[in-house]
Amino acid sequence: MEMKTLKNENQASREDANSQNHPPAVRSNTEHIQHERTRAQRQTTVSDDHQGTPHKSDKIKSKKKQKKIDSEIQNQPAHTSYTSEVQFDEEEPIDYQGQTVKQANRVDVAAKRSTKSKHRVSMAIPVTESLVNPSEPNTIESDPSPIIGYAAEPLLSLPAACAPLFDILHNLSFYVQLALDETPDKPPHGLTVHESAAIRLYTLEWEAPHKSLYSMLNYTLKFSNREELLPYFKYMKLFLTALVKIPCEPITTIWRGVKKDLSADLQPDTPLTWWSFSSCTKSLTVLENSMYLGNLGERTLFSVEAINGRIISAHSHFDTEDEVLLLPGTHMIVVSQLAPSPDLHIIHLKQVVPEETLLELPFEGAVLYPKKKRSWYQKKRYLISLCLFIILSIGAIVIGAVLGSRKANEIPKIICRDPYPQQIASQTGKTPVALVAGDFRNVGIIDLAVLHYDEQSVDLLLGNSKNTYQTEIIYDTGSAPSFAFTHDISGDGLPDIIITNKKDGTISVLLDNPDDSFQSTTTYAVGQSPVSVVSGDFTGNGDFDLIVANYDDNTLRLLFGTAGRFSEIFLTITVGLQPIYIISGDFNLDGKLDWAVVNYGDNTIHVGIARGFGIFENSQIYKVGDYPVAIGSTDLNHDEILDLIVVNYGNNNVGVLLGNDDGTFQAQISYDVGIGPNAIVIADFNNDAKMDIALTLLNESV
Repeated sequence: MEMKTLKNENQASREDANSQNHPPAVRSNTEHIQHERTRAQRQTTVSDDHQGTPHKSDKIKSKKKQKKIDSEIQNQPAHTSYTSEVQFDEEEPIDYQGQTVKQANRVDVAAKRSTKSKHRVSMAIPVTESLVNPSEPNTIESDPSPIIGYAAEPLLSLPAACAPLFDILHNLSFYVQLALDETPDKPPHGLTVHESAAIRLYTLEWEAPHKSLYSMLNYTLKFSNREELLPYFKYMKLFLTALVKIPCEPITTIWRGVKKDLSADLQPDTPLTWWSFSSCTKSLTVLENSMYLGNLGERTLFSVEAINGRIISAHSHFDTEDEVLLLPGTHMIVVSQLAPSPDLHIIHLKQVVPEETLLELPFEGAVLYPKKKRSWYQKKRYLISLCLFIILSIGAIVIGAVLGSRKANEIPKIICRDPYPQQIASQTGKTPVALVAGDFRNVGIIDLAVLHYDEQSVDLLLGNSKNTYQTEIIYDTGSAPSFAFTHDISGDGLPDIIITNKKDGTISVLLDNPDDSFQSTTTYAVGQSPVSVVSGDFTGNGDFDLIVANYDDNTLRLLFGTAGRFSEIFLTITVGLQPIYIISGDFNLDGKLDWAVVNYGDNTIHVGIARGFGIFENSQIYKVGDYPVAIGSTDLNHDEILDLIVVNYGNNNVGVLLGNDDGTFQAQISYDVGIGPNAIVIADFNNDAKMDIALTLLNESV
């Protein structure tokens, strides 16, 4: 196996030259190494990286300390290289800043390791480099200062950047070689081989009982004074240079879990700074692993509204994980918190740009936070105004000419007033209870999915150009299926099917395939007697989630989705008595998806207004008619605000609640209909640009 070699020769002379042109760093290597070893042995055990320091004030309180550290950095002697302590073999040139390096003795071991499957493991083994768990809140008195000084270091190859750490981290040369071996010759995002390998080295797990680079670095970032961070400066220069070249992710929801209850320290409006590199994920299913958050015991789940996360999977040893890395000095505000279960606490954090520098830029022109972009119409607003004026003037002339010459006997728009031909029956099961329609094959023809109560199945009826249907495939459901919903929840452009199973408290999810079939049914437990479900991006991360109405336990359950799969971590929301039907919509025009549910048992509508990222607050309850059974929403009065229409079975009427722009609704206005209304459909049936309502009347057979 051809190996990328460690780059070392000629480095000592280059570093000697660089040391004359850059600020000194530490008193001596020997003194600092001994200090690091002594400090590490004093601490207790670690299993992860991170967490945060809550502040009583958003301001940085340590300007004097910052100046002192700046002065110390400038007046202390520079690092010297540890290359003499690394064992090397053959010498090969590598074109990186004109340097040459040597292969590591254990390169054959690296080759064998690199072929192993990549997955994280968790071992309960005592470790030599024992540290306090950085995932937990501060247990050591510390007042972190801004991270500055590292940017003055030269940009070196990965072996040279790690040289000051060879006596701090066990067998570091081996892992440096492994990172280089796994790095492609042309890494993504315009990174050099050594920049990409610096990220890969960060993600590597050291063999037990030794601590990994990410663990030692993050501990030092969070708990130690900034002087103890100095041996990491050369590596941080290379590492952060690589990270800032990766584009910021758009504002999105990412997650991080901690096996501890932190809710008491993180009340709403509390400012919080994470001083270490913080690994997060877009997928809640990752956090279900007991190594991270798990499903048992006291846990805190952070829902982070991040603005400058970097996805590092393309440069990671674990390249299949959807890992988002937040940089040190990530500053946030606690927006809200809730406890969906006694031992699970969800805290919503919103990242903000700090008022003062918390992390120095790795190089001039680097971008830590996304720049605000002016829209194209803002950049050319004067030119656009002039063009619009000219276009409107021409349009007025043309319209005037057309209207002036129009004939009195102009033919009106043709409207089909008898759109429904004679019914055509299709064979299904014995007890059909629900039906949904969709282009399940993506061929431009509507198919049907019919739900059968007794058979506990759903039949797929494929349509054709003659408007006839035939049963193609039958799929199993849970016990007593009662409601079907179709939506593209996997993001592949094909409509999927979700079914509520009332008797066994589950939902069945069928993901559509590109051919004429669906994947095998996946079942999720949701609560007692689920009777309705709605899908939408309730967290704002681009994936579709589900909210299920549970009739017998008076709750809603929010299931967090990732590409059509749903996490075992869920949110339970208590509503009124016997919720029977749920819908979603942006009721307050803030771009976030809200929900409304009708409660059959207490004749109310419960509305949940989204704060974003799966958090709902400011819920309102509205009184409606007797035994409401269904609900819909549309803009009935053309004010661009959604209104609610509820079906009141007990009063034989429908109630209209006009919406306000703040997410509230006016009192119900009732309209009598036939006997026993039990379902509703809202659409523009006569093509007049006004929404119409169609009802089924249980006691009139229409």
